[in-house]
Amino acid sequence: MTQSYFSAMGGHPPQTDLLTGRSIFTQAYAVIPGDVMRDIVTSALPHWEKTRLWIIARPLSGFAETFAHYVMDVAPGGGSSRPEPDPDAQAVLFCVAGEGEIVIAGTKHTLKPGAYAYIPAGTKWSLHNGGSAALKFHWIRKSYEKADGIELPQAFVTNEADVAPVTMPGTDGRWATTRFVDPADLRHDMHVNIVTFEPGAVIPFLETHVMEHGLYVLEGKAVYKLNTDWVEVRAGDYMWLRAFCPQACYAGGPGRFRYLLYKDVNRHPRLKL
Repeated sequence: MTQSYFSAMGGHPPQTDLLTGRSIFTQAYAVIPGDVMRDIVTSALPHWEKTRLWIIARPLSGFAETFAHYVMDVAPGGGSSRPEPDPDAQAVLFCVAGEGEIVIAGTKHTLKPGAYAYIPAGTKWSLHNGGSAALKFHWIRKSYEKADGIELPQAFVTNEADVAPVTMPGTDGRWATTRFVDPADLRHDMHVNIVTFEPGAVIPFLETHVMEHGLYVLEGKAVYKLNTDWVEVRAGDYMWLRAFCPQACYAGGPGRFRYLLYKDVNRHPRLKL
């Protein structure tokens, strides 16, 4: 099945637009709508050429505690030979538009829509856009937490098209998760998956759990229950959910509802902050 990935960030609203919007920031969750990811709120990074980005999550008191999430926009001829300044940072890259080349530990790979790359902490890598269109991808960074007696994870590159979704029990295939890492692989301390709901599918209970979440909507629309509120979201929107924030979902659009999901896993909670 051909997949669809939202990638139309940027632009600037006209003076005739209303100020009313859907942005929400609370102690339990946040919603950053796609239509606020405009040209005037982009960032730039050292050692990245012809590149702009939207930083939609970062470690911050009262916000994301375990990770950072960037939406990258690399123009033709742009990229970096020194992309990551933190030797403890691991990364997941997920491509949504364009085409580029990534070199991980000396091995070249092509990034195109649906490509998923895992880069372990301390691994040398580079990325460049040699094409004629913008290369757009998500870059999720997390400090790797070593565990005694557990080997370090290895780098890999795959594509969503090559990974079979796993359906949730009792849902008749209407709710499925594309898992790029085996949940039983304790080398990994974060998972970045794609969750897919068919029209009308639901999360039929309020999930309340220890994992912190970042959800970027790739396709479709839905109504999400976040803590005590029902919030309508669509492709291009981002949600941050604090650990233990109650959550549920109803896919209310005419097509599939899909999102890129981050969560921290497989480690003891830190007892000292």
